[in-house]
Amino acid sequence: MTPGKLDQAYRADDLFDAHLDDPEFGYRLLVDPTRDAGQVMEVRTAWAICSANGWFSAFSKKRARGKGKKAGPPVHDDHVRRQFHAKAANQLWLTDITEHATSEGKLYVCAVKDVFSNRIVGYSDDSRMQSNLAVGSIDYGYC
Repeated sequence: MTPGKLDQAYRADDLFDAHLDDPEFGYRLLVDPTRDAGQVMEVRTAWAICSANGWFSAFSKKRARGKGKKAGPPVHDDHVRRQFHAKAANQLWLTDITEHATSEGKLYVCAVKDVFSNRIVGYSDDSRMQSNLAVGSIDYGYC
């Protein structure tokens, strides 16, 4: 084994140990413990080793499906006509539903925001994304 490959193996071993200690750390944060262990390496080297071995953060970003494809036709009519400004409260509300992965499963959160005051006027959460999630954000909000 060449000295370069031996150094690479020691670096990989220290990176793997650091990854086992803190699996939520990405390659950037794994460099510090390996440097403390005596392995001198750049962040790019840590990325190459982690990527080659499939060691990723437990919270890594998922790649978008269909990346690079054109968006399809609009699903609904644009009633706002891309004008996200309001002259008074309760004239224009925006809503969004986000999905959060938890250790117990998925959690869906729906929030309703008043554009004029820039405040959340209602929200709800549920383990399933159904229509009552959106309706609940208005019913149980402080509207």
